[in-house]
Amino acid sequence: MTWTANSCVVTLVILFLWRVEEIAEACSCSPAHPQQAFCNSDVVIRAKVVGKQEVDRFKYDVKQIKSFKGPAQDIDAIYTAPTSAVCGVSLEHNGKEYLITDAHHLCDFLEPWETLSATQKKSLTQRYEMGCECKITRCTSIPCMISSPAECLWTDWVIEKTVNGGQAKHFACIKRSDDSCAWYRGAALPKKDFLDIEDP
Repeated sequence: MTWTANSCVVTLVILFLWRVEEIAEACSCSPAHPQQAFCNSDVVIRAKVVGKQEVDRFKYDVKQIKSFKGPAQDIDAIYTAPTSAVCGVSLEHNGKEYLITDAHHLCDFLEPWETLSATQKKSLTQRYEMGCECKITRCTSIPCMISSPAECLWTDWVIEKTVNGGQAKHFACIKRSDDSCAWYRGAALPKKDFLDIEDP
């Protein structure tokens, strides 16, 4: 996927991480917690898709509504491969709003804005960034565990059989004052007693 910003081309390599001989294979990537997608992205925007053109790839014209991370100038177009087999994405281009990231080495987090939880929307402005030094470890089967106190165990897949479960929708992994990380749920920023908490 490539972005353009007000006639300046801002090229971001997204999902084009395969070697040339692997292009014929299906696109695959590791699902990411929304916080991981935020932390591993150079660009995170809310944008409305206002048009689509097809040449050798798709060009979606977008109207940027808000930038959470990225260049100072607005992004006005997104380019993507024409099929999901080569990591392309398909967007509704009738004015639908999306949260768009360019998460390196992960699946991009590209979701319709209206499907995001209130916590996810609020976390984009500060909470996710508070945990970018933390590692979110995805649990795919039981038993699973963390290897350091600076990790949060993401269990949506084993508990709910989806990567878009309760932890993805309602929690952020926050770094505390003792350098450990813990899941935090809530719409407000974590209070000082949460950040200063110490395990016995």
